[in-house]
Amino acid sequence: MWSIGIYTGESPFKLAPAPEARNPVLSWSAVSDVPAAFVADPFMLWVNDNWYLFFEVMNSRSRKGEIGCALSADGLRWRYQQIVLAEPFHLSYPYVFTWQGEHYMIPETLPCKAVRLYKADPFPTNWSCVGTLVKGELADPSIFHFAGRWWLFACATPYQHDTLRLYFAADLLGDWREHPASPIIEGDQRIARPGGRVLVLDDRVIRFTQDCYPIYGTQIRAFEISTLTPTSYREQELPESPILQASGKGWNRSGMHTIDPHLTGSGQWLACVDGVIRE
Repeated sequence: MWSIGIYTGESPFKLAPAPEARNPVLSWSAVSDVPAAFVADPFMLWVNDNWYLFFEVMNSRSRKGEIGCALSADGLRWRYQQIVLAEPFHLSYPYVFTWQGEHYMIPETLPCKAVRLYKADPFPTNWSCVGTLVKGELADPSIFHFAGRWWLFACATPYQHDTLRLYFAADLLGDWREHPASPIIEGDQRIARPGGRVLVLDDRVIRFTQDCYPIYGTQIRAFEISTLTPTSYREQELPESPILQASGKGWNRSGMHTIDPHLTGSGQWLACVDGVIRE
């Protein structure tokens, strides 16, 4: 069973459970508008002096994922709000981001065999699909803007978790092309499946990846991308990796598989994460 926690630290690569938070800050029991089996895949945005948390809610009646939202003033204490996006198909991994004053979401939409872009109007309760970026059965699509271009990682083997593809475009709704070095990772379930927000720290780009060995959702590792152009790609694992691991006890005792770190005004990092108890 997956649930959501909050970690803090002086670096996005050295985080620990927030001492002021009661982890897990959200579990299935907080969901009030649909019957929930678990919550997972958290992503956050800071909008109008509040934190908004978006996450997968596994509807135990329909057995499909829907996207829920929770609200917090301090990032430590959260109030569940409602389901904000449901489709006739399964949704998960609601990768939210802001661009030119608008709020967007790219959830995983495997049954569509496409990566779909949603836009909020109004934020945070109403989301509409405004386009398809890439065709294919792609898991955990993770977008970022760097060096004047959009880039998108996604796992092309959603059940083996061992192949990472990379796409790029000049414009968000423009012509997306696969990178000539893609697949970036092939045949390695330890470092292929995206595991959270891609961090752009000035000229540094960090991708988080799920380690799915020996089982899906074991831990989170981090890689720094040293070369990223339309023709070249190079990366190396950070010395701090793995970033998140199973605690061996409590709500995340069996594994962790998503991280979304944000630098706060105090200079501290605040990250939403998830963890699992496997019976």
